[in-house]
Amino acid sequence: MILEMKVPSPGESITEVEIATWLVKDGDYVEKDQAIAEVDSDKATLELPAEASGIITLKAEEGDAVAVGAVVCLIDTSAAKPGASAPAPAAEVKKEEPKVEAPKAEVKKEEPKAAAPTYAAGTPSPAARKILDEKNIAASAVQGTGKAGRITKDDAVNASVPSMGTPTGGSRGSERSKLSMLRRKVAERLVAAKNETAMLTTFNEVNMTPINKIRNEYKDAFKAKHGGVGLGFMSFFTKAVIRALQMYPDVNSMMDGDYKVAYDFCDISIAVSGPKGLMVPVVRNAENLTFRGVEAEIKRLAIRARDGQITVDDMTGGTFTITNGGVFGSMLSTPIINPPQSGILGMHNIIERPIAVDGRVEIHPMMYVALSYDHRIIDGRESVGFLVAIKEALENPLELLMNGDAKKALEL
Repeated sequence: MILEMKVPSPGESITEVEIATWLVKDGDYVEKDQAIAEVDSDKATLELPAEASGIITLKAEEGDAVAVGAVVCLIDTSAAKPGASAPAPAAEVKKEEPKVEAPKAEVKKEEPKAAAPTYAAGTPSPAARKILDEKNIAASAVQGTGKAGRITKDDAVNASVPSMGTPTGGSRGSERSKLSMLRRKVAERLVAAKNETAMLTTFNEVNMTPINKIRNEYKDAFKAKHGGVGLGFMSFFTKAVIRALQMYPDVNSMMDGDYKVAYDFCDISIAVSGPKGLMVPVVRNAENLTFRGVEAEIKRLAIRARDGQITVDDMTGGTFTITNGGVFGSMLSTPIINPPQSGILGMHNIIERPIAVDGRVEIHPMMYVALSYDHRIIDGRESVGFLVAIKEALENPLELLMNGDAKKALEL
């Protein structure tokens, strides 16, 4: 029996996925539920498990965009597992010696698998060869981006004869690779945010001394009490953002055509870097979480992103975003809004700088913070007041974020 494996729907509104990597080869024997491919949607990378055991025939190449519901491979469920003992078929072969040609017929069936030179590095597909012949370009002059270096139709379409310049004797190599569907979607959203919103950025700076004192005093006890969950900066910033969103609700709203949609909850998107690029999982109803709850949820989502297990549901929604470029050494930046949200807070690295305190020059750990916002829905007063509210909470966390009792707030 030949089973047709179709692309399952990875989530609402997703109509197409891309074959990122085949984890098996054409003609391999696969077990049921074995991961046979990684597929990229515009929101996440997912594994495609085999629906049955048998010999697999691939119907799509790496890099191909396939519609949800399209057939990507066939599985011959009647095929025997290689190496498995099969006494009954052996007896039948002896009884019916005149039909000794049957094995040859089977060998012929598998010729397409053996005839894999079309997948060899530098070999063009039929469509690519036709285009290269029309353009009078040798296949050896084209870098293939298909499976095993195969030259695809896109490679041929974009190939051109290099102009001869002054030789320098140095290396002039280049590599052209197709962006993943996730990366292309991120690029599309970033350009849309710049083109479709009236985005402005306001800046401020925060003295991190009060937070550092609390962390230095309680971080060891916090980690021991809460099963290895660390007391980082993100819980303080998330709490400060929630307080500011409640003070300035326009920042916790978004445009929907001619309407403004306001939310009475705070779903905070946290930008994290994963192996497939930027991921923005959501901490839901963050206003109801304690410091421990925020840190534990951020840790859980970051691990899922790092291990490639993040799902579409993990990243759907969000009413405001926090991104921390400081972990990479950024001193100052203008973060781009995560549409359809109306605001994003950018954190940066902490550097000791001299500042004036009560008429004296003192050295303190300082951080620049940036708020990018959609001016169509948020006015300057709200944007500046919002960022000032965050600064006030971070510079006086004990009173404004912990109700004057750090141990109780940290559940120690």
